[in-house]
Parts: sequence; C-alpha cells; structure tokens
Amino acid sequence: MKAHFTQTWESPKPTTCITCYNSNKESAPFIWGDAMTVFEFGKQNKDTLLLFHGGGLSWWNYREVAALLENDYHVILPVLDGHAGSDASFTTIEDNAARLISYIDTHFGSQVTVLGGLSLGGQIALEMISQRPDICRLALIESAQVKPSKLTCALIGPTFGMSYGLIKQRWFAKLQATYLGIPKELFEDYYRDTCAITKADMIAFLKANCAYEIKNGLRETTARTKIVAGSREQKSILDSAKLLNSIIPCSKAEILPRLRHGDLSINNPEKYVRILEEWRGQND
Repeated sequence: MKAHFTQTWESPKPTTCITCYNSNKESAPFIWGDAMTVFEFGKQNKDTLLLFHGGGLSWWNYREVAALLENDYHVILPVLDGHAGSDASFTTIEDNAARLISYIDTHFGSQVTVLGGLSLGGQIALEMISQRPDICRLALIESAQVKPSKLTCALIGPTFGMSYGLIKQRWFAKLQATYLGIPKELFEDYYRDTCAITKADMIAFLKANCAYEIKNGLRETTARTKIVAGSREQKSILDSAKLLNSIIPCSKAEILPRLRHGDLSINNPEKYVRILEEWRGQND
C-alpha cells in the first residue's frame, strides 16, 4: 500500500514551493496557498470514497481501512482544518464542510460514491449532506454527537488553557492514547500530529464538536446513511445515533457491542469495511 500525498487547488493564488513528506517519508511537491492536504489510495478506481478523521487525529485514522479498500475505491483521506499538515486554521464545522464540497465539485463533478467520518469527521460529513443533499450516494457516520452540551463547551476553554502544555509530554500523550484506544503502532503518528495542533485550533474544534446541532437540510438528503456507535460510548453519542436515524430519510442505526469511541475505524478496520460493503450491497 502506498499513499499518494497531494495538494489540490481550490482557487488560484500566488504560491511558493517548499518540500514536505508523505507517509513513506518520500519528498513530494507541496504548494503553499489555498489548497487542501489529502492522501489518496487506489487512484485508478472509479468509485470515490472520502473519509474524515476524528478531532485531534489525522488521515492515519483510516490507514488500515484504506489498505483494505484501495483495490475497489479511490480512497481520499483529507486532513481536516486546524490539524497537523492542514493549510487552514479551524473555524467552524460548516466552513470545513463547505471547503470539502468545493473540493468535490472541482475534482469529482459534484458527487462521490461514499462519505464517511468519525466523531468530528462524522459531523463534517453530516454537515456536507445537509448543505448538499446529493453530494454522495452513501454515507457512513461513526460516533457523531448531535446533541449539544453547553456545560462541556463552557469547560473546554479553561480546561485546555491550563493543560495544553501536557500534550507535548510523551508520558501524558501515552496516557491519552491509551484512553482513546489508539493502537501502539499509531502512537508516534498520534504524538507527532497532536503536538503540531495549536491551542487555538484544538479549543476551536473541541468546542465545535460539543456544540454541533442537526441542520434542517439533513431531512432532505438523498444519501443512504448508515449510523454506527459503540455500546460502550457516552450516552450522548448513543442518543445522537437514534436521533439521526429518526431524521435522515434513508438511514439505519446500529449499536456495535463492546466497542468504544473510535474503536470501529481505528481498531477494527475489517469490520468497518464489512459494514460499508454490506450497506452498499443493500442500497445498490
């Protein structure tokens, strides 16, 4: 499996060329400007699938999933705004969704086969199918919260303002990675990319994550949507899955036994792919 690092224009601007590196540590051209960082697999395939990583993670969230799908799909793993390697600071879920829609319009003729995302990435995918009801044929939403928590949002600023410095301490990062269920083989990726997130961006996307609400446009989407969450997740995530299932016209929710937040895509890639392919088989 080889990931192809690319940067693609959203709009032309004066640029300066510098050098950056892809996942295989090979030099790759990098264009500094109004571009979007993406990693691509299976570029020869017709069916296109975009997967959006969770908050504080990066494209490697779906590395193993991409390896399993690259023979059948053109898999695109964008780096979300405000994360390591992104060209843009995080503003809102709505803004990031709009940028990704523009990317699809420019490169894939306004529609792709599948959109998917974990947590923050799932919220961005939901926002995309709200803003553009026919942006994709299928959607796979993992552990997306759509029931806002005012208390949590109010605590994020003070909490991370005081503890942000701990993020760069390896001992603390290892504790966090264990708590989040990050496998050992992804720790170095997690540590490197978490350290690269600014305090402002981290606070911004964490606040957006706990404040996100369903938009009216979600009721109009034509995307056939599978909603999944783990049985060991917070009640707000489980309640959100039920709420989404009641609102999205062609949807199905499934609570996966014994799984925690992020376990499906990060630690059970084969199961993730099986769920995706079964859902596609039921809706082709």
